[in-house]
Amino acid sequence: MIIPVDPSNLPEAASIHSVSWQESHRSFCSPEFIALHNPRHQKAYLQEKIDNGSKLFLMIADKPIGVVSVTGNLIEDLYILPDYQHQGYGTRLLHFAMEQCDGVPTLWILENNKGAERLYRREGFRETGRKNAITDRLDEIEFSL
Repeated sequence: MIIPVDPSNLPEAASIHSVSWQESHRSFCSPEFIALHNPRHQKAYLQEKIDNGSKLFLMIADKPIGVVSVTGNLIEDLYILPDYQHQGYGTRLLHFAMEQCDGVPTLWILENNKGAERLYRREGFRETGRKNAITDRLDEIEFSL
């Protein structure tokens, strides 16, 4: 089941975002930077996204396990709790997010996120050629369906 995030479930969405973000960034971010992305910080981040017009969704299996945001045709913040990854939940949440897009779905991924890249390529996304430098050694790459 996938439901909109509202004030009643925003803390759960923030917790999922925090745990998943920290795990996915642990190998290339400092422990201090990782620690900043706690549930309280991520709650404020997600609330700001909602306030600025993003649609935020929560995936529930036996418990809340994933989040995604959609702004226009941009899919962001697709995170599944580590214990629930590689079970098809990310693909289901991506398909749902694609249906929420106003136009051709696009997304950005860190160039070192090979798991996400495999998922998106498998689902038909391709690089557009646009990149953003995150650091002097790490780029974010745009993909489009």
